[in-house]
Amino acid sequence: MSLDAAIEFALTVLAERPRPAGDGGPGGRVSNLSKRERELVDLVAEGLTDKEIAEKLFISIRTVRSHLDRIRDKTGARRRAELTRLALLARSTDR
Repeated sequence: MSLDAAIEFALTVLAERPRPAGDGGPGGRVSNLSKRERELVDLVAEGLTDKEIAEKLFISIRTVRSHLDRIRDKTGARRRAELTRLALLARSTDR
């Protein structure tokens, strides 16, 4: 199988895969978050570090990281950039 054929096959398989339960797109994933978790996602989207978030919310860095782990589990977003994208998309759907 050529590389182009393999890529096309992989894209076809991925497109046909069912989405995980509760994954109604980026806006839907953010709606599954608690108020506090949405607040953290917004602060991540503003570019704040874990330390800055902790100081702003008067919580420990460990608590921030715990919240972020739960947010990642709920949304499937693994990187800060993905969390930022989710926050921005959620803001645009709230209008």
